[in-house]
Amino acid sequence: MHLHRSAPDPAACPATVTPRLRASWRRSERYGISAEEMRPVFTGSVDTGSLLFECGTAVLRGLQATLANEPVSMMITDPEGLVLSRVCEDGTINRSLDRVHLAPGFYFAEENAGTNGLGLALADRAPSLVRAEEHFCAGLRGYTCAAAPVLDPVSGGVAGSVNLTTWSDSASELLLALAQSAAGNTTALMLARGAGRSAHPMPRGEVFRVYADRMRAPEASVLTPGWRSVFAEARSAFRNGRAVAVVGEPGTGKTALASLARRELRRERVLSVRPPAPDDVEAWLELWAPELGKDSTCVIISGVDRLPAWVISELAERLGEVRAVGGMQPYVLTAESAEAVPEELRRLVDTVVEVPALRFRPDDIQPLARHFARQQRRRDVDFTASAARTLNAYDWPENVRQLRQVVREAAGRADLIDLNHLPPEVFTGPGRPLTRLEAVERDEIIRCLTEPGTTVGEAARELGVSRATIYRKMAQYRITVPGRAPRA
Repeated sequence: MHLHRSAPDPAACPATVTPRLRASWRRSERYGISAEEMRPVFTGSVDTGSLLFECGTAVLRGLQATLANEPVSMMITDPEGLVLSRVCEDGTINRSLDRVHLAPGFYFAEENAGTNGLGLALADRAPSLVRAEEHFCAGLRGYTCAAAPVLDPVSGGVAGSVNLTTWSDSASELLLALAQSAAGNTTALMLARGAGRSAHPMPRGEVFRVYADRMRAPEASVLTPGWRSVFAEARSAFRNGRAVAVVGEPGTGKTALASLARRELRRERVLSVRPPAPDDVEAWLELWAPELGKDSTCVIISGVDRLPAWVISELAERLGEVRAVGGMQPYVLTAESAEAVPEELRRLVDTVVEVPALRFRPDDIQPLARHFARQQRRRDVDFTASAARTLNAYDWPENVRQLRQVVREAAGRADLIDLNHLPPEVFTGPGRPLTRLEAVERDEIIRCLTEPGTTVGEAARELGVSRATIYRKMAQYRITVPGRAPRA
């Protein structure tokens, strides 16, 4: 590979260059970044009204108080590397950073500025420290940058990053720890200020092995033609030896579809792997990657759009090797959309199968609900007409995964599921996040309205409010309970 004249040379510093840095330098070269001249893109404006900006800036201002006399510039960026906020009282370093455009309004992702701390943290979704000569562009080699991704507390995705930059000759031992702490505190503050939301569980990198002869036949016969068509599309692609990517929103059943379609081939075991936490990536990769070379195994690699950039490069190389052998492709990829599949992996995909969101498959809701209820109780479970209408009317933002959780919890309490067995979330429409007090009030109103035989007037008396008040609250919280009142 040809490197620009002043680009980092891995051979010149073999003891300090990590595989992540080497991969980042290669990506910078591929992006066409010049090591001599850095021109990050300027957008002209930033979103100062976002929850990330608000919480990240508050955290950095608190950190600034503890680093009052230190030449450290602290920044918040969005997930694309756009610098949203810069907090620093040291005029010298601020003027220096202005000269290299490391300032609000400029993009500093790898594709804009080559290897740098915040760009590497966003690409690999992991805390990153880039010192002096480790930067791809010569203009940044006077600095040391430590950055950590900020995770969205609800989705678990990367919301942005915290970046701390100091002079390259300054002590940097604690810089990365401070960046990680600030990123964690930003996530926590986003959760607290985004009241009424629940935290998304962090990735654990599960690896499941499923043997085809132990899997029950797919229940496609009880689902809609839309589901059967995507199932048939996936099965046909597998039978023709094609590499498949199954895409769709989280919780739509992408892995289940791939597993069941592969089962139809009746000669393979299926290994399903999910992205791990950043610190566990290397061990996770080594755990399952050797299975790719086994003729009888298909590996479903879930969430490839959430993998660190260096892992994507490593994975593309390994998949390319098994693809070169020919025959039936021993892997399936999943992602949220075809566009989200990283380019290096997209070249190794022959067929994309899209699983529709549950809100576009309303006829699936009742068959799925009965299936999940039967799994929970190990016998058939009925739903009242009101409960069925409520399930059908809800838009299921977390798709099949959410429906399964709701139904299993309800089926664990009754053989006939009625309104009072369903959680408050399914009676409410989309709206702003609620404070804890508002959520308690909403849930209490729903509890009263869903008691069997209860009228709005009786619910109002139990709550000690007027009918007008309860109707107003129902409109405020976008509550719909069949047979009680229309949504305002």
